[in-house]
Amino acid sequence: MVLEAGMQSRPKPRLPDGIRIYAIGDVHGRADLLRAVFAAIDLHLSRSGPARALHVFLGDYIDRGPETAATIDLLIDRSQRHETVFLKGNHEAFFLEVVQDPPKLDAWREFGGFQTLMSYGLRPSIKPDRDEQDYLVKGLLDIMPRRHQHFLSNLRPCFACGDFFFAHAGVKPGVPLRQQREEDLLWIRDEFLQSEQNFGKYVVHGHTPVAKPDIRPNRINIDTGAYASGILTLLTIQDERMFAI
Repeated sequence: MVLEAGMQSRPKPRLPDGIRIYAIGDVHGRADLLRAVFAAIDLHLSRSGPARALHVFLGDYIDRGPETAATIDLLIDRSQRHETVFLKGNHEAFFLEVVQDPPKLDAWREFGGFQTLMSYGLRPSIKPDRDEQDYLVKGLLDIMPRRHQHFLSNLRPCFACGDFFFAHAGVKPGVPLRQQREEDLLWIRDEFLQSEQNFGKYVVHGHTPVAKPDIRPNRINIDTGAYASGILTLLTIQDERMFAI
């Protein structure tokens, strides 16, 4: 699907010559869909390889879906063979809070965190008490491979290339991109989604599920709710062209 609707009123954002970006929306433990996206990228690269191809992942790799552990394995393995940028999502940020403060595990359950625990072989009760919370967090850190912990602890809050700016949730209107707070980059919703401002660059984001890629003159949302919908969106950007599948 070529994406142009809604952009005619402003100059089209553009990447530097010779660069192609593959942007991937919120995965949420759907390793099966991620494998299919990688196959599509590999096929595209085999047919028309640019001078430089970047994979940009928009965060929320964990929770909700059934295969968080397998998803992180796939992402790490991909990074060893391709140039990758891994952004932090609000789910990864909250995970890092939980491991420091086990009582937050109760709130993490509402975020789909128990699916993450189960993907590592843990079996939480429906409402764990304080002792079980401590046990589950300790058990998770004991079981989780060190490379998974390193991956989750070293994600980037944002990334810019050419006229494009990538962030998990979006940006705070009226604040220069270089001055954005990480909390807004990971959590913002309505103030950003309702804004028609020019943010300085064209924002590519996820975080708020939509039925299909939502393209606006100042941003595009590619979180298509993969964990529930079975649709993980891949956005390909080259020069001033954007394609989504």
